[in-house]
Amino acid sequence: MTNAPTIARAEPPGQAVPADVTAMDLAARGPLLLLIGSGIAWLVISGLFALIGSIQLYSPHFLDEYSFLTHGRIEALRDTAFVYGWAANAGLAVALWILGRLGGNLLRATNWVFAGASFWNVGVTAGLVGIAIGDMTSFSLFELPRYVLPIMLVAYGAISISGVLAWAGRRTEGAFAAQWYAFAALFLFPWLCSAAQVVLLWSPVRGVVQNVAANWCAQGVWSLWLVPMALASAYYLATKVSGRVLPHYEFAPLGFWLLIFVGSWTGGRHLIGGPVPAWIITMAVVATVVLLAHYAIVALNLGVVFGARGAAASFIRFGLIAYVLGGAFDALTAFRGVAEETQFTFVTVAIEQLALYGGISMMFFGGIYYLVPRLTNGRWASAGLAIGHRLVVMFGVIVLVVTLGVAGWTQGVDLLDPKTSFTDIFEHVRLTLLIMSGAQLLLLGANLLLLVNFLQTITSTVVTDVVAMSPLREDTEVTVS
Repeated sequence: MTNAPTIARAEPPGQAVPADVTAMDLAARGPLLLLIGSGIAWLVISGLFALIGSIQLYSPHFLDEYSFLTHGRIEALRDTAFVYGWAANAGLAVALWILGRLGGNLLRATNWVFAGASFWNVGVTAGLVGIAIGDMTSFSLFELPRYVLPIMLVAYGAISISGVLAWAGRRTEGAFAAQWYAFAALFLFPWLCSAAQVVLLWSPVRGVVQNVAANWCAQGVWSLWLVPMALASAYYLATKVSGRVLPHYEFAPLGFWLLIFVGSWTGGRHLIGGPVPAWIITMAVVATVVLLAHYAIVALNLGVVFGARGAAASFIRFGLIAYVLGGAFDALTAFRGVAEETQFTFVTVAIEQLALYGGISMMFFGGIYYLVPRLTNGRWASAGLAIGHRLVVMFGVIVLVVTLGVAGWTQGVDLLDPKTSFTDIFEHVRLTLLIMSGAQLLLLGANLLLLVNFLQTITSTVVTDVVAMSPLREDTEVTVS
């Protein structure tokens, strides 16, 4: 696990160097484009739910005549569409592509990927319908009806077959950092999802243990699944877009294992002040501080993107900054003294959006902008739409996080003042909530630009059906890159 990463020359945004398009790209184009396209579509749907939910914060009667659009259900619909729709599809596409590229073989079992992706998205759709009619759970990031999760678990296994085969059949000795993270995500999510179903849904634990288990599972979705897929994209692209070797690559294994073994234990910080054993909260606070070493290692290695140009480099750079800042704020707000003012306020939502939208999503965007031209053997249909998406989505994330942070800090100060009524608190944060809705509208518009550009790209560059497999032999040589 100590191989030095390979490098390639940097290139203009949206371009795909013909020599860099391999047989693996063409053979796997159908399933991977299905995953990417599905992910972008779910991102737009999630943005619509987020916009409705933000309006309801200061206008509670908005769409209140529809029971399936109440605020609680809207929040669950938004989170589910974002995590299981957008992040899962985009992350899996990038992870599989990286495992195939670095493994040196054609991706095998791509029919299983296509079938698994189809059933996965059917499962997400069924889950959203179940949430809308009130058939949902009360556990964060596991609001999907319990009869949907087994279907999605099987679908995920079908998608992962190709990645596991690419990992097991790789032609290089050892593995690269991008491969560690990609394979870890493929392996750990089924384990995490199975454990969550058992302890929370099918044979639920009771009382305090249930709160602890729910927080551990929710944190695991972040640190054992979403983050590894995003970092797989970032580690692979960092050398590609910069043309440089990672400067502190010898520390990369330490950063990886810190995330895997320590990351999931930080979830207990959300239980500060709750009826749980004090040692659980203390352990979570310590784990959050220890995890700062992981963020430092990631920053030291991926800092090479600050000298790179292009769309992919811009997204990875923004995502790296947001990811590290999210970790720092996580550690700061984990201390009991700070948590007294920030817990149960919009500050926690701001940190969540900084990490999820500013960190994870931006790294996925970087992967998509690098990946699509190689899958289609062309370039993005519109450079203008690509630039517009990049600028608007980055600006939208900044406004969203800042306004949520300001609203949350105002909330925290007012809640500690017994003379301030809830009506006064609402009036104090109303303006920032209005600006937050504007940020959600910007993000929705930006992602619509990405969806239009993606559809134009695949229709203009792929003449045959994008799900048709290339008639390449399984023993075709593929250059490791």
